[in-house]
Amino acid sequence: MLRSMYSGIAGMKGFQTKLDTIGNNIANVNTYGYKKGRTTFQDMMSQTVSGAQGPTAGGGGNLRGGVNPSQVGLGSKLGSIDNIHTQGNRQTTNRPLDMAIEGDGMFVVAEGTEANGIDPDTQTVDMEANRISFTRAGNFYLDNDGSIVNGNGQYLVGESPGVNGPSTIQIPEDAESFSIENNGTVNYVDAAGETQVAGEIRLAKFSNPGGLQKSGSNMYQMTDNAGAAVDGAGNLNLLAPGEEGTGQTVSGALEMSNVDLSEAFTEMITAQRGFQANTRIITTSDEIMQELVNLKR
Repeated sequence: MLRSMYSGIAGMKGFQTKLDTIGNNIANVNTYGYKKGRTTFQDMMSQTVSGAQGPTAGGGGNLRGGVNPSQVGLGSKLGSIDNIHTQGNRQTTNRPLDMAIEGDGMFVVAEGTEANGIDPDTQTVDMEANRISFTRAGNFYLDNDGSIVNGNGQYLVGESPGVNGPSTIQIPEDAESFSIENNGTVNYVDAAGETQVAGEIRLAKFSNPGGLQKSGSNMYQMTDNAGAAVDGAGNLNLLAPGEEGTGQTVSGALEMSNVDLSEAFTEMITAQRGFQANTRIITTSDEIMQELVNLKR
């Protein structure tokens, strides 16, 4: 069998994966906080026909020059599928619980029970025992207890007055109004007209956000390659917005997807043409094999 046929098959598989990635990007063009994917390729191991040789001295003092290696490539393979964490455009909503992060960092959300990391009385969050997720989607809501949650019911993690360590953030039922500052401070106006602090939002910063693993529902999970800073107990080091290079929170706005449709459609065209070119390799190899079969009549 011809090696070119298998090279064409390998190329088709790679471009299929690239089309899958591009299709997912386009499907999430209006998903808040979505980060686009990018597919890269690598060449496969090449078959060496003859190895390289350095210059040598021949008989009678004659010199022979060096010879380069001769190799036949065996196609391409998938190199990586990267998550590109560039800043998305900001959409103004004028809704206080809609928040965008202008810069680095991610919102931290948690879910659990009293036995699994959340104390129902103090609302403290055990960052080691509880299931923790990260997101750039800042569309949050209030539940019936006044806690700030996302669309899946996961609690937004921050710090509350009088609570030692990470906790959920609650706005009292008698609050007349509330607002969120750029540094993550959640203020509310009580029944007496006094401004009080309900809590402060905390962000998680990663030196390699591309190392995070997508888990669906706009959520990311931490991996060993994300580069998160942890304390001596293994808990995640949470930062205030604007602290140590983290971005600031912008209330009344949401971060849109960073997918560029013009770029996505251009990549789709190149992937389609690449796929078609690899199918030509297979059909051409098949025609050559047909000619070889026709030699015996």
